[in-house]
Amino acid sequence: MTLPRSAADVLCGHVTFEVECIDRMYLNVYIPQLQYATGLVSYIRRHLGKPVASTAALAPVTEAFTRAVRTFAAERQIPWVDFAKGQRKDDVAQKFLAAFTGTEGVLFIGRAQEKVPLFRTRKRRRDDGTSYPWIALETGVASQFYCYCVDDGFGPFFLKFCSYFPFNAKLCLNGNEWAKRQAAKAGIGFTPLDNAFAAVEDVPALQAICHGLGPAQIDALLRKWLAILPHPFTRADRAAGYRYDISILQAEFSLTQVLDKPVSGRIFFEQVIRDNLDLGRPDRISLIFGRSIYRGRKNHTPGTFATRVVTDGVTPSLHVLYKHAQIKQYHKLGKALRTETTINQTTDFGLGKRLTNLPALRQIGYTANRRLLAVQRLSHDPITGAEVLHATCDPIVRGPDRPRRRRPHPRPAPDRPPGPGTLAPLADIPAAPRRVHQP
Repeated sequence: MTLPRSAADVLCGHVTFEVECIDRMYLNVYIPQLQYATGLVSYIRRHLGKPVASTAALAPVTEAFTRAVRTFAAERQIPWVDFAKGQRKDDVAQKFLAAFTGTEGVLFIGRAQEKVPLFRTRKRRRDDGTSYPWIALETGVASQFYCYCVDDGFGPFFLKFCSYFPFNAKLCLNGNEWAKRQAAKAGIGFTPLDNAFAAVEDVPALQAICHGLGPAQIDALLRKWLAILPHPFTRADRAAGYRYDISILQAEFSLTQVLDKPVSGRIFFEQVIRDNLDLGRPDRISLIFGRSIYRGRKNHTPGTFATRVVTDGVTPSLHVLYKHAQIKQYHKLGKALRTETTINQTTDFGLGKRLTNLPALRQIGYTANRRLLAVQRLSHDPITGAEVLHATCDPIVRGPDRPRRRRPHPRPAPDRPPGPGTLAPLADIPAAPRRVHQP
């Protein structure tokens, strides 16, 4: 097999298979009614029946939840870890995971002190000098309980609870680990790669599994483990409508293209990093995300637009920044080309944060990965680039409406979608065909 001469050669002839999948997701788990002061007042006065709306009435609830977590760990002999300042929690989790032999269970529970938004009661005074309690949202240090678990369907994940009311939580999971578990259950043979697949017997079946991960599966995971772990709210609270909901804080969407040999990846990155350092410029980043960027004084698009090259040892990675989003490209363990789009703010793309927006957000992430590769392929393939230029700029001849003076080689109207070398528009932005009227 000959060596590739360009990045376009690598993408066209040296990719053995590819898989798109949701990667890491960091989700916000919260009670919608208790995220603002007036909702907290309603909970204290109407639900708890307290005459005065003060956070002092919530102290017994907070203490009961802390005792429940301690008791849960002690009765089931679950290891307890008090994280030191600056200690990497993932490193601790990997040690427990390596020693875990079951298919499902709690690895350990960790406690850390972190700054979080908290509701506190402050004294305010009326005009006549009398005081009254006032609940306000402030920032304070509170204990966070990290519940590191292994699920039979999702694999490793963690659920972090704040020890203070309203007990907001964070859920962190990995879609590639979910796909591995589901592929094993379906009898699909594969060779695992760190957070990916090195070899697969049935690629279409695996891709169908990856596309099957959605809001319903993630919500089911949360409900399942809320029933296993100590729940901050009682059954009466949940019956009154105080139930956890999920929103998206961060989502990663990956495209893994396994290469035939390591040298193909090195050739790809040597050329891409040398010739694509300007991908983060506003005029080029708009090609990848399919969104208009304005740099004028009146209509100015906020955010950061930049390109960074990060070298870890001898392995470089390319980072393209757009507002709060980032596309990262790197050579994964010398075996695969990995392209990841990380979205940290869904509103950058006109979407809400609720988990129900995950399908639309996934489409944006996958499309950004493909468009980045298309831009890189066109910049290294002059023949394909010339074809795309002619397909875009040449006049269109339609039906009997013939021009009086023909230009050489007019192209017919396209009857099929653009080929792999063209930049397909985002699904939510329809592209009208360009028509040039000739005299």
